[in-house]
Amino acid sequence: MVMAKEDDIHVFIRYVNEKNYLVMLNDLSTVEEWNQIRTYFPNNKKGSRVIVSTKQIGVATLCLGPESAATEVMPISSDKTLYAFYEKEASSSNTEVDIADSTATLNEFELIGREDERKDITNLVLQKDLQGLHVISVWGMGGIGKTTLVREVYQSPKLSGLFEKRAWATIMRPFNCSRLIKSLAVQLGDGTETVLTKLLQEKRYLIVLDDVWFVHEWDAIRSHLLETAGSCIIVTTRQESIAQHCSKKESDNIHMLKILQSDDARELFTKKVFKGTNWEEKYPELVGLVEPILKKCNGLPLAIVTIGGFLAKQPKSALAWRKLNEHISAELEMKSELGTIKTVLLKSYDGLSYNLKSCFLYLSIFPEDHNVNRKRLMQRWTAEGYTVEMRGKPKIEIAHDIFMELISRSMILPATKSIKVGRGIDYCQLHDLMREISITKSMEENLVFRLEEGCSSNNQGTTRHLAISSNWEGDKHEFESLVDLSRLRSLTMRMLRVLDLEDTENLVDHHLEHIGKLIHLRYLSLRQCRNICHLPDSLCDLRQLETLDIRRTCIAMLPKTIVKLRKLKYLHAGKRDACNYSCCIQPCVLMMDLDGRFPMLPRGSRKLKGLHTLRHVHLAWGNTVIQEIERLTHLRKLGVVGINKKNGPSFYSAISKLSQLESLSVRAGWYQGLRGCLDHGTSSSSSTSSPPENLQSLKLQGELGKLPQWIGKFQNLVKLRLWWTQLEDADAAIEVLGALPSLAILRLWYNSFNNDVVCLNFRQEQQEATAVVLFPSLRVLQLRRIGSVRLKSVQFGGGATPKLELLQFSYHPDSCGVGFLSGLNELKSLREFMLSDRQYRDDFVKDVEEQLANHPNPNKPLLKRFSAYN
Repeated sequence: MVMAKEDDIHVFIRYVNEKNYLVMLNDLSTVEEWNQIRTYFPNNKKGSRVIVSTKQIGVATLCLGPESAATEVMPISSDKTLYAFYEKEASSSNTEVDIADSTATLNEFELIGREDERKDITNLVLQKDLQGLHVISVWGMGGIGKTTLVREVYQSPKLSGLFEKRAWATIMRPFNCSRLIKSLAVQLGDGTETVLTKLLQEKRYLIVLDDVWFVHEWDAIRSHLLETAGSCIIVTTRQESIAQHCSKKESDNIHMLKILQSDDARELFTKKVFKGTNWEEKYPELVGLVEPILKKCNGLPLAIVTIGGFLAKQPKSALAWRKLNEHISAELEMKSELGTIKTVLLKSYDGLSYNLKSCFLYLSIFPEDHNVNRKRLMQRWTAEGYTVEMRGKPKIEIAHDIFMELISRSMILPATKSIKVGRGIDYCQLHDLMREISITKSMEENLVFRLEEGCSSNNQGTTRHLAISSNWEGDKHEFESLVDLSRLRSLTMRMLRVLDLEDTENLVDHHLEHIGKLIHLRYLSLRQCRNICHLPDSLCDLRQLETLDIRRTCIAMLPKTIVKLRKLKYLHAGKRDACNYSCCIQPCVLMMDLDGRFPMLPRGSRKLKGLHTLRHVHLAWGNTVIQEIERLTHLRKLGVVGINKKNGPSFYSAISKLSQLESLSVRAGWYQGLRGCLDHGTSSSSSTSSPPENLQSLKLQGELGKLPQWIGKFQNLVKLRLWWTQLEDADAAIEVLGALPSLAILRLWYNSFNNDVVCLNFRQEQQEATAVVLFPSLRVLQLRRIGSVRLKSVQFGGGATPKLELLQFSYHPDSCGVGFLSGLNELKSLREFMLSDRQYRDDFVKDVEEQLANHPNPNKPLLKRFSAYN
């Protein structure tokens, strides 16, 4: 191509600025070509048009650029293989009904609330070395804005000229690898060469692969992409497992895109609906209705933009907005303008296997905004028969895999109270719009019937599950009119498998009188039923029962007949609420002055051979209960209260025989400590005993003074929590704990150290290569009011804690000043520093901020606040 003379270019630009023009660009193959051409065709506000013809849907979309507020997409062939993309001009109007932009699509999102992510990913591309090919993966739920964000990075001026070849490909389905490779070749070449590997040879390239769903798709494409030095591939996907597979050699290149923060969501919504400013003054009746709608959107950009675009077309009336909010599920079905939301989210649901779909739909049972406990959910899935043992893998492990797969696919979201460590996420939550889909689908499948305010019975087949909401206030007659018991499997009592009464108010003992008739019951939860004081003897008839949860009830003694429940696997008890009525507490508990918050096991509990989990129970009756526990050789999780100097040796001997034990929690009783109660692992009498080598989690609560020496033997210990242990020698304790090779989570809570400790030193100066590194595997460290006001400093850095990612800190605000925390900038893996929301001195906060700002990593650690009372 002969370069035009500079004078001719100026003449051309002056001409197109003065005239309205129509220009046809045929067979455009790359965005780079468009970026070079478009500078010569400015928008002169005279109705000019540029028509671009291309075979690449990605190029067609990207030609519009990020500044386009709206993209009109029109199919112009019957088989929908040919589309027209064009910018729709904003119309000025003084009428009460604003004309909205066109139907929202994923490419329409403005980059509100994503500036940090855009910078982070751009920097990842810029700062990679030139030694090999790098893969950056961006993942998140459908509609979260992955494509829009990556498009901004792809078109960033900072990357201009950095790569010799650039291409964008959206994965179409059914997947056709040869067609996609040909598409990339067309974008990267000049028409004379169609072999992709030849086009990439010795060329530094940037390729975006948008919407990868399966491992085999990535593997097929990857085999055609050369390992050219300095090149980069950006992948977008809905699944964490796919992101990990694509970027498996570079875990730091995996970026999870989260929902928008509330302020950003509000800004995006109001810009979409009202366009201009001062909308609160113009429409004061709508001010209180914005938040309820945003709550439904729950930070999902697709929902915010789509619903905002829909409302922009409607009269600005409180009635219309209230109607949309109250009947969002029906509106998604009926309004074609809102169909994009459901279409995008349903793609994720349709991609699930049959068993994943059932487990996902089961979540519609739980109330809106409910934080669902992972273990509770897994045990309910298992009891309902949604998991089966496979090749020797227990059903509960299969349930855990399903839970993490749904998290990975963004079908369920980690709850804010979760910390992703150890086995995974403790709580999850359904996005409000995903919950609407789960409710609709579960009703279509006759899987769940929800009895709640305003409900009506429209199920036509046998419904498997019944969920009764707390807002339903009907009586027996209304219940019978709504629910056909002949078609409701869960209320055909002899078939009932799960009875979850957690948090049920006004439930008292006599309501459980006939519980033994539910002979197929596998899961029974009375958790936080605060008026339940006794379990009936008929409990022994529940021979299929696997899970019994009586935490935070007033039950002080388990019935003797419980020993007949030979299939019982999970027994959760303890932390009962204080009760002033002696009739609720067994006389033996009163006479022995025991901690009545934790129930006692009856004699004969050794017969519960299938117990997997037992916590928390009181070790009353001398060594009798300990001898019962010693015979429960399949125990994996054990929690006990009431250790003392008399039963300490027997307890240590007992746990040494529980070879499968993975989790152990030991608490002191009322007005008692653990000092001298656990020092039995090194005596001559226990020389043949050793702690269970598979122990992964240990919790100690109560005054110790010093750590038991046997703690140092736990080579597989992953999690440790010390609470009110009053350790006297901080350096000795840190030396012991720092030598544990697998310790990943350390929680030091509430007076873990006594009043004499003035310095906690997690610092280790650089030593020889052969020196043992302190805390080599530690990823999470929680320090919560760890000592008295005499504590003056907590030191980090050097060669210690090389993998620490999360540091959580809460302490007496008046005691914290400049230098109280030191070495934060030397924690090379630190990603988050969480500071409690107490009123710390300004100089302390500024000191922490400066240390984090001076961190050597390009992506500086984030400073976040958390509630000190959680």
